[in-house]
Amino acid sequence: MRRLSAWYLRIRGWTFEGGLPNERRFIVIAYPHTTNWDFFVFLAALSHFDLDAHFLGARGLFVGPFGWYLRRMGGIPVDPATPGDSVRAAVDAFGGGGPMVLVLAPEGTRARTSRWRTGFSRIADALDLPVVMAYIDGPTKRIGLGPAVRVAGDADAWMDTAREFYADKHGLKPHNRGPVSFEA
Repeated sequence: MRRLSAWYLRIRGWTFEGGLPNERRFIVIAYPHTTNWDFFVFLAALSHFDLDAHFLGARGLFVGPFGWYLRRMGGIPVDPATPGDSVRAAVDAFGGGGPMVLVLAPEGTRARTSRWRTGFSRIADALDLPVVMAYIDGPTKRIGLGPAVRVAGDADAWMDTAREFYADKHGLKPHNRGPVSFEA
């Protein structure tokens, strides 16, 4: 399915940019997350970059056959109503020490938000993992992976880098794109 979707995007004029870091363990942030379709476009990008990744999803999605499918695709169920559950689940997933890639949407939703959630930066900082900046830009039909940058205890400096990198990335529905910020 992933390879088919990557092929479909290529024949529809989409281009893939960037590449994977020389790391075995890292976090990928997917921004902007402006519609349900972003998820499928990011899956196609993962296939293009031959990346076997995991992602966090609301526990309620992981029921029945669809839940089995999401787990098979790398989904990790979390309870969004329980503070810290996402961070705990991510830290547990990285606990084995082997190769691991976790894809997260820092906005936490498809709707426009006033700020990013901080969980990805806390996970990355606690485990000393680089954060790869992934993007979709609908107006130019570009999908890609940008730089891998460590938080290294300075989330503000990291956010400055992210703001600069994402300045010209708009998502599939640009009106739902929120600011690149931890502050409301």
